[in-house]
Amino acid sequence: MSITDVARDWAAHDPDPETAAYVLDILEDPARAAELQSRFSGPLTFGTAGLRGEVGAGESRMNRAVVTRATYGLMDWLGRQVEAPRVVIGCDARHGSSDFYTTAAEVISAAGGTALLLPPCLPTPVTAFAVRALHADAGIMITASHNPRTDNGYKVYLGGRVATGVADGVQIVPPADAEIMACITQASPADQITRNASRVEKVDVLPAYLEKVARLGSSPRDVRIVLTAMHGVGGEVARRALNLAGFNDIHVVEEQFAPNPDFPTVAFPNPEEPGALDLAIALARDVNADLILALDPDADRCAVAIPTGQGNWRQLSGDETGCLLGDYVAGRVEGGGVGRGVLASSIVSSRLLGAIAADHGLEHRTTLTGFKWIARVPDLVFGYEEAIGYCCDPAHIRDKDGITAAVTMALLVDSLRIDGRTIQDVLDSFADRFGLHATAPVTFRVEDVGLISAAMQQLRSTAPAELAGSEVVSVIDLGEGYNGLPPTDGLMLFTAANDRVIIRPSGTEPKLKCYLEVILPGGTWEEARKRLDAIGEELRGVIGL
Repeated sequence: MSITDVARDWAAHDPDPETAAYVLDILEDPARAAELQSRFSGPLTFGTAGLRGEVGAGESRMNRAVVTRATYGLMDWLGRQVEAPRVVIGCDARHGSSDFYTTAAEVISAAGGTALLLPPCLPTPVTAFAVRALHADAGIMITASHNPRTDNGYKVYLGGRVATGVADGVQIVPPADAEIMACITQASPADQITRNASRVEKVDVLPAYLEKVARLGSSPRDVRIVLTAMHGVGGEVARRALNLAGFNDIHVVEEQFAPNPDFPTVAFPNPEEPGALDLAIALARDVNADLILALDPDADRCAVAIPTGQGNWRQLSGDETGCLLGDYVAGRVEGGGVGRGVLASSIVSSRLLGAIAADHGLEHRTTLTGFKWIARVPDLVFGYEEAIGYCCDPAHIRDKDGITAAVTMALLVDSLRIDGRTIQDVLDSFADRFGLHATAPVTFRVEDVGLISAAMQQLRSTAPAELAGSEVVSVIDLGEGYNGLPPTDGLMLFTAANDRVIIRPSGTEPKLKCYLEVILPGGTWEEARKRLDAIGEELRGVIGL
């Protein structure tokens, strides 16, 4: 069929009159041919654990029709694994979230499953926790995490009878994602899929989730914290969690604390973006805080900033925070000795965590990017990825959890305060003991994702011969697998100076991402920053996006 026929057929079967009418309006206006092409460039496909895209009309957007068919396909697949599946559903506060999660619940109910509906506007880690706590067979979280305000998504977890052992409550991985996508492709048009609420049960696991946080401690703690929720759903839950852990001197960034799907104070609702923490830093200076904790909109990630003196603040990198948390958690593993637990990090994260694990007599595992891989590591006690995602309580939440990470970081700061030490003291001690590991990202955001494929192809054929004056001694195509890991789209370069560069397309956004790491035994932080800057500038010239 022509794109016009596809669009007209889609509109005829769209259960949402508003999005159906929008498609028909486009069809009537020849000047909007490019928009029509964009909205019908092919169905959304399962990427990092599910669907993600711009909210709007058409098969290439997030809308009620897409959610209806996705849920029907998921139930078709689940029904081939188990009888009468039980599926937990949660949502954040983005545009369309509450409508999408109600739609998903009703499709599950009509398909013979039981929809366990969480209260709306809760963090993603609460949904991940609920899958395990309620012994559900799957979980759906309606969220686009830290994507732009225009986006929403549909994240899937498997659990219970479908994914036993360490994979219980973990995001989907191949081949399940492709199998579910095949079922979605075969689904009937959205308006022909039955919906009802007869098997929808309202559940609330937030008290149980917070009770697990309370295990970390409840005595009063003298740490002054600035907390921002980045207009997302994690603010009040994080404040309650910190209170339960004994932290009561909390100052919230009011302008960003209540959920707001338009994210009015930030260009991108991502704590890693330049300027995202400006309001938090201003408040921290005013109240003379000890720590800044910033959640992303669905609260599965946490950024950290520390004071550096004279009113100045520095945001830690995801690798710095990950290694600090990993060292703290490893130190709390009772008994010690090899076999007591495993620290894990993604392939694009710093190599420092491996040295920290060995120092504690623990194992370390490297995984592909994404918590769908990190959370599957057996005997995991801590896992992280450099994109400010941390798993500090894998016994209960097999996913990244910004709230538990925030509490754990606050506990670390408190323990250091008692000993008269700071976060920077610990980072300096890492450099002294293991060599100075410094990392930095270089990101290319594009409008045309085809440019990313072209750039990767060019790099594979002509990789740089040297970086920052050091010969590139190894070029590894991650598409062919690496150290037992499954193939993935990416390149890894090593220099004679032990610099490492990994280049890969983002799994969730139209970006090409580069991950730089230098290791300088006996070097200074300033030397490391200069070397990272030099490598980054040379990469920009080579890639040219």
